[in-house]
Amino acid sequence: MRRLLPALVITVLTVFLLAGGLASPAGAHPMSTSAVLLDIGDDRVQGEVRLPLDRLSVAVHRDLTRADVLGADRAFLKNYTAGHIAAASDDGRSWAVSLGTGSVRAIDGTPHLVYPLELRPPDGQVTDFRLRYDVIVEELLTHRIFVTVRYDFDRGILKTDDAETLGVLDHETQSLDVPAGQGSWLRGFATTAGLGIEHVGSGADHLLFLLMLLLPAPLMAAGGRWRAAAPSARRSVVRVVHVVTAFAIGHSLTLAAAAAGLLDVPSRPVETLIALSIAVSAVHAVRPLAARGEVLIAAGFGLVHGLAFASLIGDLGLARGSLVTTLLGFNLGIELTQLLVVALLMPSLLVLARTGAYTAFRVGVAGVGLVFSVSWMLERAGLTPTDPFAGVQTWLVQNPLLIAAAVAALAFAARRPALPPLARRVRPRR
Repeated sequence: MRRLLPALVITVLTVFLLAGGLASPAGAHPMSTSAVLLDIGDDRVQGEVRLPLDRLSVAVHRDLTRADVLGADRAFLKNYTAGHIAAASDDGRSWAVSLGTGSVRAIDGTPHLVYPLELRPPDGQVTDFRLRYDVIVEELLTHRIFVTVRYDFDRGILKTDDAETLGVLDHETQSLDVPAGQGSWLRGFATTAGLGIEHVGSGADHLLFLLMLLLPAPLMAAGGRWRAAAPSARRSVVRVVHVVTAFAIGHSLTLAAAAAGLLDVPSRPVETLIALSIAVSAVHAVRPLAARGEVLIAAGFGLVHGLAFASLIGDLGLARGSLVTTLLGFNLGIELTQLLVVALLMPSLLVLARTGAYTAFRVGVAGVGLVFSVSWMLERAGLTPTDPFAGVQTWLVQNPLLIAAAVAALAFAARRPALPPLARRVRPRR
């Protein structure tokens, strides 16, 4: 019996752990919750209401299926939900509440009835208000509703950020104060500037395009080839300024036009053209396509890159009053990132360009850019399912300082004068 005791203990523990392990997912399964997501604009608050079908069924005492929600019970559920939502200003004036067409969406694996929500203040000016909400919780005491702000430009909350939780409603707490207009345009401006920095700083294609344009900047085109320019750092810096300015003008024009709704181009051809711009600039870095071609390439393809930036701006759900400051902030972020890239790489490129190693370096980097751009073009055109170099590109983008240090080290090593031959340093015997 004593020999069997250890085996018995192990068996019991194993059964206990297995039982606990199998039971834990059910025990840890979160209870379905509702959510109210608010997007605070200048003249209205928009957002959506998310209601889990299983809890809604209990609250309205009906067995709700997807077909019922979108069919026979559609009008009943919309009236029920709208009747349990209200908003009012601090002075007690009621806001208009309206719900859009409901749809069924799986959220965290649970089917939810989702309504677009709109709250309008009586004077058309959004200020602090009190939200009253008791959908489901007026019947189901254990239910919870998370209220979040998904967009508020004045407080620097954008739709690309994680939503900011305002509070949790339940059976006992059925209203909460929603702050609005307590921020400043400067905070929203700074947030969009940060978004521009992040967008370019994490975008391998935009960074590679800029690098391809910088490679020939220290050189001059002559006879269809790149040749070392006169030793004038000022001239090279002026050319870089021209390139960066041309790109900024190009993308600013299309960014403003697209954000204002004057241009609407599908994203797939735009992204494919961006990859093409890198390929063209890579070829230009190997052999000049035209005199001062990098300035023309930067301006022309800057127009294309602006369309890509505009798609991101469009996703922010801007109010008209915020459009100008958002464009300015986003553009500032882009330009700051570009200037940072120039500051990190250009001194090393200027030094390298005066050494014999620059031709191999320039052609090698341009070759890498050409391979990456072709891979992007094939993927974005739908000709290949994935980009085989995605891992390498991600690593490069995540280590900009390491790359700049490597280029600087290469420039230092190439510039270091070679030691004289040993035979010349040995004094001849007399």
